[in-house]
Amino acid sequence: MRWLTRILVAVAVAAVLGGALYWAFRPKPVLVEIGTVTEGPFRATVEEDGRTRVRDRYVVSAPLAGRLLRLEVKAGDPVEANSRVANLLPSLPQLLDPRTRRELEERVGAAEATIHEADARRERAQAQLLQAQADVRRVRTLQQKGVAAVQQLEREELSLRFAERDLQAAELRKHAAEHELDQARAMLRRYDQPEPGDGWEITAPVSGRVLRVTQESEGVVSAGTPVVEIGDPNDLEVIVDVLTTDAVAIRPGAPVEITRWGGPRDLQGRVRVVEPSAFTKVSALGVEEQRVWVVIDLTSPPEEWATLGDGYRVEAGIIVQEIPKATLVPTSALFRRGDGWAAFVVGDGVARERQVSVAHRSSRMAAVSSGLRPDERVVLYPPTALSNEASVRER
Repeated sequence: MRWLTRILVAVAVAAVLGGALYWAFRPKPVLVEIGTVTEGPFRATVEEDGRTRVRDRYVVSAPLAGRLLRLEVKAGDPVEANSRVANLLPSLPQLLDPRTRRELEERVGAAEATIHEADARRERAQAQLLQAQADVRRVRTLQQKGVAAVQQLEREELSLRFAERDLQAAELRKHAAEHELDQARAMLRRYDQPEPGDGWEITAPVSGRVLRVTQESEGVVSAGTPVVEIGDPNDLEVIVDVLTTDAVAIRPGAPVEITRWGGPRDLQGRVRVVEPSAFTKVSALGVEEQRVWVVIDLTSPPEEWATLGDGYRVEAGIIVQEIPKATLVPTSALFRRGDGWAAFVVGDGVARERQVSVAHRSSRMAAVSSGLRPDERVVLYPPTALSNEASVRER
């Protein structure tokens, strides 16, 4: 009987060791997140970040180059059409160096000398005119008495006309010399005592509010420099840049849900236009993408979004398709298998891979036409280590 006891002990020890090895090396269940397949209406949406903007924005610019005075209007101030928003004055002259000052002073002296010369020429022309007039009277008297010839009278009359023209030219020359003197003195006085001169009022083109002050402090500006932006902050629209591959499915009039804008409830909108021209944008990952702007009108009552302003961030969900009743599964449960889609269905603690036919898909939910049934449980974000018939446990 001793040998039988030894056999039983050996069998018991082997069983304990085998059980310990099994528990030590048995496959452990994979921790996964689990979701549920539901049934309900499906909406295929294009979700992107967007921002608000004033529908009609007017940029008021400086019409001329000059010195812009400090603006009195601030962002948010109401303005009326044709009211003054800024004052523009002529630019101050450059600093005058000693050489340039000396040249201007000499120019003033030269202009004064020219006036004296013009006075002398004028006096000479007056004297010549008086002499010519006397000669004409004398020759005319002699010609009437038959002493002087007709040709001599004609020569004296011609000399009189020349003398009259010379006096007229001398007077014009003096007038020009006076202008040159005034110009030289004004140039020198401009540097010594700058005058403000005439200003130019920059006015608002429309009634509204000041959205942004571009040039607030006083300074010299060139023609076309933006000064302020004016618009109506109560007339807002939303712009969203979407991928061109998504934009082909968006039609004008499509409903839009505006979310995460900071208010207590979501807003409603409607697509007004999909711009016809796309642009290139580099994503956060450094990938070049072709995108296009989608302009959205807010259809919710204005009192619901009264606190929104120009340039505020929003999230827009553009609805491109709706199915009244569909089998819905979270898109995080789907993964590619070949050319199709698949999902892991959980039952009795085991995940089983199943082929799925996807009818439509959005960023959060997908509508499936076959492969899944409502109330079935699926693995969300299936890990790469998960395989068919593997044991799973919910986190």
